[in-house]
Amino acid sequence: MNVRTSFAGFAALAGALVIAACNSSEPAKPAATPATTPPAATAASSGPRVFFVEPADGSTVKSPVHLKFGIQGMEISPVPAGDVTSARPGLGHHHVGVDTDCLPPGTAIPKAAPWVHFGKGDAEMDMQLPPGQHKLTLEIGDDMHMTQPGLCTTITVNVAS
Repeated sequence: MNVRTSFAGFAALAGALVIAACNSSEPAKPAATPATTPPAATAASSGPRVFFVEPADGSTVKSPVHLKFGIQGMEISPVPAGDVTSARPGLGHHHVGVDTDCLPPGTAIPKAAPWVHFGKGDAEMDMQLPPGQHKLTLEIGDDMHMTQPGLCTTITVNVAS
């Protein structure tokens, strides 16, 4: 009985290891690594910048559209809880505007359509968009949701019907 119980425990452990090995050997999502690598960075670009990792500018996509953001030279951080009265230097969070342009630096990003706030520090989402061409604007805001100089970019996508 002792041998049988030990064998059953060993078999259960071996099965758990096989399952864990299968789950851990799943290939990494291809876009996970480039989240902080800017697409086609040029030698002329200096200072912080924000960009779309996915989708590519001009691409044709299906809804929901998977959006993934990247940043260089600045840290993304959740907005502190409670009443925020000042911004922490060098920290910000993403905002996405649909069919709108970049806001001027120092402008408060509206907490309403067409803007989506990522105050928890998220860097990706799935967004429902109707068929047709859409302009997507990615802008960084500080803890006070104020736009930052040079930290906005816009792409165009075509959503297939």
